[in-house]
Amino acid sequence: MSTTGIDARPPSSIELGRRAFRRQQTTRSVLLAVVSTIVFAVLVWIFVVNTPGWSRVQETFFNWDVAVAAWPRVIEGFWLNVRVLVYSVIGVGIFSLVLATVRTLRGPVWFPLRALAAGYTDLFRGMPLIIVLYVIGYGIPGLGVFPRMPAEFWGTIALVVVYSAYVSEVFRAGIEAVHPSQRLAARSLGLNYSQSMRRVILPQAVRKVTPALMNDFVALQKDVGLISVLGAVDAVRAAQIETAAYFNFTPYILAGLLFFLLALPMIRFTDWYTARVRRREQMGSIV
Repeated sequence: MSTTGIDARPPSSIELGRRAFRRQQTTRSVLLAVVSTIVFAVLVWIFVVNTPGWSRVQETFFNWDVAVAAWPRVIEGFWLNVRVLVYSVIGVGIFSLVLATVRTLRGPVWFPLRALAAGYTDLFRGMPLIIVLYVIGYGIPGLGVFPRMPAEFWGTIALVVVYSAYVSEVFRAGIEAVHPSQRLAARSLGLNYSQSMRRVILPQAVRKVTPALMNDFVALQKDVGLISVLGAVDAVRAAQIETAAYFNFTPYILAGLLFFLLALPMIRFTDWYTARVRRREQMGSIV
């Protein structure tokens, strides 16, 4: 009897019963989760709206008229955050990959570069981002060497400098997680070091650390709002201006919602991709 004939046989009645039972349990779990979530949300809402200061908090933080009036300036500043995010992602991706490659160089002749890269990552992983923003945003222009640049430019540089230190370690972990036999196999095929890295090592390394890279990207999406400390009129600074104008904190809530909506698709995609990778890794253990 051929293997194809065996695989083509219909499932037994026992297997069909198991599948039906699993579907029933899944449906029951989903319904129970939905009902419990709704009940919990209703209880929280009832508690909040019955607190003594709810009316004042609602007027101060959730004023619809103030939100409508502040919308044009806040959304204009938000597009500045989006532009800074795009440039930062490109800069971090390139610079961190260079750092990771330098740290994985072999041989004593490369020790000065490895030590410099290690010192860089240690320094900026331990330095608060807001301090780096102040140093780069006010210190470097104060040297008088560079032409006058807008605040968002120096904010982008600071973000690239700090996040490259984190992301480079993620890349390095991925490179070192690739089995040495892959490198040896590439060299045996006649590929030099750069060709082996580009065609064999890096594709596998990036695939291994993609979930961690996505989490760093989500964190970067939030931290672009810190460029407001340099005077850039982004969503946060625009919300601050509108708050001072209306004596109301609703513009801050509006800016926070915009950042949340920006990050939400990537958060959900990261969770989906992480679960997909975990399922693929566990398939080998299924007997």
